[in-house]
Amino acid sequence: MRYLRAYLVGTFLTLFLVTHGQRIPNEIENIDYLVTFGGNAPASWGDDDHIQIFFFLIPNEFTEPIYLRVFDPDVGGTIDEIKGEWNSAHRISIFGGEGAHSHPDARKVDPVGEFKSGNLLASKVFRDNPEFDGKWYTFGPFNPVEGEEDPEIPNGRIFKVIMEGLQGDDGNLYQYFLSADPDVNEEVEGSNAFTYEYSFRLPVASGEISHIYPFIDKNVVSITQHNFDFDYDGELVIYSVSKNRHKVKKSADLKWASSMHEITPEEQNTTIEIQIIKQGKPNNNMVFFLRNQYEEVIRFYSIPIGGPPRYKYQVNLKYYQKDED
Repeated sequence: MRYLRAYLVGTFLTLFLVTHGQRIPNEIENIDYLVTFGGNAPASWGDDDHIQIFFFLIPNEFTEPIYLRVFDPDVGGTIDEIKGEWNSAHRISIFGGEGAHSHPDARKVDPVGEFKSGNLLASKVFRDNPEFDGKWYTFGPFNPVEGEEDPEIPNGRIFKVIMEGLQGDDGNLYQYFLSADPDVNEEVEGSNAFTYEYSFRLPVASGEISHIYPFIDKNVVSITQHNFDFDYDGELVIYSVSKNRHKVKKSADLKWASSMHEITPEEQNTTIEIQIIKQGKPNNNMVFFLRNQYEEVIRFYSIPIGGPPRYKYQVNLKYYQKDED
């Protein structure tokens, strides 16, 4: 019965991904909001650098205009995290063209150097704007050919989106949706989104489980995970085709924690899952990134490539032949 239940859950998740593939964070992750604090906020509130960078991959087959829709882009109202009074300004910028992803600075964990590489396609600053509170704001249209073709990630074009806390100390909580329609959320079939450093708000309720999905390529033999400001709020574990609740070192308030984990041959060229099992602290934001044995940063995908991993139970059976009299 346990194996049947696991199979049914896996089947459901696969179907779920087919029909709910465009919101970032994705519903399957059980993460409600991305979070970026204003430029003057202390790191103890769960954001180490006040910038979050996401990349959107548009398949070559999709040639219609695309739109980036942002839910609750302002910094005020009922969703965002206030510190004293609303005093923050955040800028959303969208880049395409040569270097948007391929430039080395665009893929660093720390936003330094020319991380705003590529062609600036659109930009807007949001403050405490009630007209955007709890509503969708649409950037675009963009022609898919405005994205960058990067041989490292073939069969598509890449756009970069930067959310930047310019000033103030409030937390901006928001979602993205890559859409084929400017007015409603309509999927761009075959697209995906990824980031190299993930900053997000955890659920509040005790026992809630969030899921993030790094992809492990064929050359990776070990990973080192880094998480920031988890506040010891529960447990962190890895699931994969060969790991079942493999524990991960967790961070305290205003601290980084890291741990190295070997990658088995079965895990190469697959998605692994990091589960974040909450104890229930309110307003807990955290940061995650991974590096491989070459110190290269590993991508987290919103839609796990190949679907969420299923642990392959190994059962060793010994057969004995009864001697005949």
